[in-house]
Amino acid sequence: MIELADIRAAAVRLQGQVLNTPCVESRTISQIVGAQVFLKFENLQFTASFKERGACNKLAQLNDEERALGVIAMSAGNHAQGVAYHAQRLGLRAVIVMPRFTPGVKVERTRSFGAEIVLHGDTLDEARNHALKLAVEQRLTFVHPYDDEAIVAGQGTVGIEMLEAVPQLDTLVVAVGGGGLIAGIAVAAKALKPDIEVIGVQTLRFPSMFNAIKHQSLPQGSSTIADGIAVGTPGRVTQEIVEKLVDDIVLVDEGDIEQAIVMLLEIEKTLVEGAGAAPLAALLKDPGRFRGRKVGLVLSGGNIDPLLLAAIIERGMVRAGRLARIRVSARDVPGSLARITAIVSEAGANIDEVHHQRAFTVLAAQNVEVELVIQTRGREHIRDVLAALHQGGFQAQEQ
Repeated sequence: MIELADIRAAAVRLQGQVLNTPCVESRTISQIVGAQVFLKFENLQFTASFKERGACNKLAQLNDEERALGVIAMSAGNHAQGVAYHAQRLGLRAVIVMPRFTPGVKVERTRSFGAEIVLHGDTLDEARNHALKLAVEQRLTFVHPYDDEAIVAGQGTVGIEMLEAVPQLDTLVVAVGGGGLIAGIAVAAKALKPDIEVIGVQTLRFPSMFNAIKHQSLPQGSSTIADGIAVGTPGRVTQEIVEKLVDDIVLVDEGDIEQAIVMLLEIEKTLVEGAGAAPLAALLKDPGRFRGRKVGLVLSGGNIDPLLLAAIIERGMVRAGRLARIRVSARDVPGSLARITAIVSEAGANIDEVHHQRAFTVLAAQNVEVELVIQTRGREHIRDVLAALHQGGFQAQEQ
């Protein structure tokens, strides 16, 4: 098992190679959840993820022969970019095996760092097996995304930095996929401050470490917006550390994560991916557990597809009542639609969409159904708009 000395040695290797990212309080989020919340902005790394730390620490320790032959990694995301970037910086050959379904933007971003990209298999397991085969055939050093002590030690530097920046932290909340980040942080934090609580967060759809540690058998899903922690099997090295040092693992669902992404974007003006938002999702889901504590959250990455982000923002607006769909019934006579839109406008709402329905309705033939999507200030404003429509003689309800 790695020790604090290994993580301190990693910190020396990483000096000047990765950012010592800010760890600062979010006063607004603190007020919302009733705890003093500090955010560690790992999404500000050059490749927008903490994965650089472990990759750099691993590559920096290769011997001359390994450096001459090069490295290989399997990843569809942040690990690929971290390995490719630091291999390029150190002048090493890097081969990255990615599943065929990997979005083109991730493939091209990884290729931009000089890596040789091999697209193979329809699943991560198939890509991993092919990477291991190529490693043997071409005598390349395989750089595992999490199940490697050098990787874990590199990720653990996050924990040292957090406690140096905010020594009074009494709880750390960290997203868990394969376990590399939380294992490294737990080793560092428990050595520096034995009474600190370290809590892991997984999604309900991928509870692999939760199942392993708590001896459960919750089913595993097929997709999640937190794809960075969608790991089917935890690491052997990491599971051993997590069992010994991590105090608890909690589960969050997709809606919790979506809410956290939107909140960080609105309040902190910072963009995080699903995995990076998982720690805040845990606080929002169960604020009572953390009330009154000094909590450090790791915003582990910021690589998210723009179209997915757009969908998450829109869904967040619906949940907050800032975007609403209402249905209005009216007499099918000239001027009815104009009156409806005028009332909505006078009530201070903005109309996003209008759907005028005559045929597909159970109303009387001389009536019409108008469906509006409106922008509002919140739930109370929706009620005001409906009241104005009722006062204007229309039947209206929120859908």
